[in-house]
Amino acid sequence: MKKYLVFLFFSFLYNLTFGQDSSKDKLLFGVAYYDEYMPYERLEKDVAMMKEAGINVVRIAESTWSTVEPQDNVFNFVHIDRVLDAMHKANIKVIIGTPTYAVPTWLVKKYPEVLATTSRGKNQYGVRQNMDITNEHFRFHAERVIRKIMEHVKNHPAIIGYQVDNETKHYNTAGDNVQQAFVLYMKEKFKTLDAINKAFGLDYWSNRINNWDDFPSTNGSINASLNAEFSKFQRKLVTDYLAWQTKIVKEYAKPNQFVTQNFDLEWRGYSFGIQPDVNHFDASKALDVAGIDIYHPTQDNLTGIEISLGGDITRSMKGGKNYFVIETEAQGFPQWVPYPNQLRLQAFSHLASGANMLEYWHWHSIHNSAETYWKGLLSHDFEPNPTYNEAKTIGKDFERLSNKLVNLKKKNDVAVLFSNEALTAFNAFSFGWGARENYNDILRPYYDALYKMNVGTDFIDPSVKDFSQYKLIVVPALYAASDELLNKLNAFVKNGGHVIYTFKSGFSDENVKVRSSIQPGIINEACGISYSQFTIPKDVSLKGNPYHVDENQNKVHTWMELITPTTAKVLAYYDHEAWGNYAAITQNQFGKGLATYVGCMTSAALTEKIVKDALQKADLWKTDQALSFPIITKTGINQQGKSIRYFFNYSAVPQQIKYTFGKSTELLSNQDFSGSNTINIEAWGVKIFEEN
Repeated sequence: MKKYLVFLFFSFLYNLTFGQDSSKDKLLFGVAYYDEYMPYERLEKDVAMMKEAGINVVRIAESTWSTVEPQDNVFNFVHIDRVLDAMHKANIKVIIGTPTYAVPTWLVKKYPEVLATTSRGKNQYGVRQNMDITNEHFRFHAERVIRKIMEHVKNHPAIIGYQVDNETKHYNTAGDNVQQAFVLYMKEKFKTLDAINKAFGLDYWSNRINNWDDFPSTNGSINASLNAEFSKFQRKLVTDYLAWQTKIVKEYAKPNQFVTQNFDLEWRGYSFGIQPDVNHFDASKALDVAGIDIYHPTQDNLTGIEISLGGDITRSMKGGKNYFVIETEAQGFPQWVPYPNQLRLQAFSHLASGANMLEYWHWHSIHNSAETYWKGLLSHDFEPNPTYNEAKTIGKDFERLSNKLVNLKKKNDVAVLFSNEALTAFNAFSFGWGARENYNDILRPYYDALYKMNVGTDFIDPSVKDFSQYKLIVVPALYAASDELLNKLNAFVKNGGHVIYTFKSGFSDENVKVRSSIQPGIINEACGISYSQFTIPKDVSLKGNPYHVDENQNKVHTWMELITPTTAKVLAYYDHEAWGNYAAITQNQFGKGLATYVGCMTSAALTEKIVKDALQKADLWKTDQALSFPIITKTGINQQGKSIRYFFNYSAVPQQIKYTFGKSTELLSNQDFSGSNTINIEAWGVKIFEEN
């Protein structure tokens, strides 16, 4: 009985100190911290500087397999322990990462096959993310190090959650073991080789497979259908791998501790678009909270678009739930050192899209190796600097306003329908038509236009069952799609929805086999058009400049479909001596809704006009659309049920706006407003209003 009472007492103390401390009801502001990388002892000093900056969470351990397990089955937790203890003493919470995205030397020496074989050959040791995530020896040792860490830290009161792996992708793994698994996958999905040969058109160039034992590697395949299916299989490897890690971690995690992952986007020197190597909607299902790494240009090139894009994608992964920004830059690349006010502007921009946590990668700049010149919140001298000093103001405001800004809920009427399958298929044929643009080059201009016109946007993919909550869906380059999805889009329009399609939509089925019907296939019904020919434009404009843009913007490029309307209204014809009778852009009333079809790649100015027209006809041109970039506004409902309105000035010039939303309090200044007011927003400034 005495032991039981002692147990209850300590359980009470544990819940008092940690169990009741919920990360769900507080803004988290933090950094990645690497005690292992420090050139000298300074943990106590770092903690003091973090506290001064208002940092309340750190992320550790995700890069540290070789220090946690320096030799096979030899473990050393000294760095983890000292950071956990120091942070707990300072009341800074900790997220523990599983250290599996960079393998130690001894593992590769013992099992060279841990390194992935890709279409380019065998990977070499040195870089991170070079392993085969399906390899049995990698899996055994990854599981062991995860379990050893979890067994060691599971009862530490500083821990609020765990991150599985890091920016996980399939890393193009395509070795013999992966090939064997792919063949089993194909057997299960298609049952017979005849079905595969027919669906993928493998009679071409004698690619037909007549015996399962003869199933070739896709590494040399010229068949886009087979390659697309293998890419889908590779993405499934990522989904299964993250679910596997999450299941292990959850065996040890407390009920109130979350599991997350830091997904990333297609990289163009910064975060740009849909990640080709992960199905984010599938992979996030196993997680409690979706996480994202968002990197973007700053200085004169800061627009906020990438912050918004990454946030909208991540919020949409789990049906509108709030998300974590697990990595973003503080200083980052030399060309990204932020101007004054930009760090604050960026921080609140993340919150405006629904983020509940903002963490910088990373706390301190590294003094050697590949990322030496990717600078953290502190520079190489570890001293306070303008970026750190600005972060201190963010930390104070996050703490003061946490209760009003955390758990922001957003309801949007517009969605972008993206598809990993369409992305893979579309990109497979870029060599065939001489264009450099890929799928994300088609998607981004439409998202950018919505952003600049202050239209709140969600992302949906083919797995989303119900489109009815939206009034307008933008569908870029839906090159590969099932009959079911296209019929669903037709029904959406018929029932009163509005759709914008771009060229190459509906062209092939889900197996990347071009439809033999009149193009654009099934969506003809809603779009009221047909075409059988397409070409690459050279100095082609829209006849009569119907959207009234600058002449140098009244151009089409990359691709043009020669469209004949059936029931559609023509919004624009091509201005060309041979193709002038063909439509470039059409709009068709179908049932209660409207379908806009854009048969060519348009300039940014034309794209904005096309999107604006669709918004107006969908009755979505509201008060927020009176403002436009560089003034960006985002809204949501806070946990008190009050409207929160953010206004951002993404420019170096002070701006004025009319605030006409009734009685409100500007939260940063704690100033009350009523009626119609003129609001001044400083260069790179932000205002946040809570409606009373």
